[in-house]
Amino acid sequence: MSPQNSQLKVSTLTLVKTACSNCNLRELCLPFGLEPNEMERLDTLVSSRRRLKRGEYLYRVGDTFDAIFAIRSGFFKTDVLIEDGRDQVTGFQMGGELLGLDGISTEQHTCNAIALEDSDICAIPFSQMEALSREIHSLQHHFHKVMSREIVRDHGVMMLLGTMRAEERLAAFLLNLSQRFTARGYSHAEFFLRMTREEIGSYLGLKLETVSRTFSRFQEDGHIAVQQKHIRILDVNGLKALMNRRN
Repeated sequence: MSPQNSQLKVSTLTLVKTACSNCNLRELCLPFGLEPNEMERLDTLVSSRRRLKRGEYLYRVGDTFDAIFAIRSGFFKTDVLIEDGRDQVTGFQMGGELLGLDGISTEQHTCNAIALEDSDICAIPFSQMEALSREIHSLQHHFHKVMSREIVRDHGVMMLLGTMRAEERLAAFLLNLSQRFTARGYSHAEFFLRMTREEIGSYLGLKLETVSRTFSRFQEDGHIAVQQKHIRILDVNGLKALMNRRN
């Protein structure tokens, strides 16, 4: 193995000791009000951080479920293979969000999780988290809220696919990204899309041509400025108005 390949392999597989107490995303991942001794116990639970390269799988459909994963940095997509052989994107996840909840009911993962850029995740052994949650009730309540949030998000996607036109779907998607970036201290109006337009179309139930045409229309109408994957929202109210428009 060449030195370059060896270095790449080490950087991909290395498990790094980390701690929730010194993570700048802890307010997004963790409940408020944990006592210092409770935080120490949680630090022992979140025992490692794994680095993934762009395009690397965190887990695949059918893999045994034994942990959930907090995204420390980076961006992911989840997808499933549908009957016609295409990959159906089911979600996009960013720093401060969790992956792996799909495996809780069957103890096997029901989707693939793939890094859209170089990313760091924290592995949280689920059996140990369950045991600790029974002792720290605020932790248990927090994870119930996380799972509820995922259900609400799924319902939102179903509504997008069932009732909204292409313009409404893309406007809702961009506004949702804006809100999530804002919660992490980033600009609400300017961000970089980690996913391709084809992946956006898969998630929103739109053809690639429709996504590209809608982006162009948004730019012509002055709602956004687009330079490849760089997005600048120029008219938030205009995008919100599109979501409320009906034929």
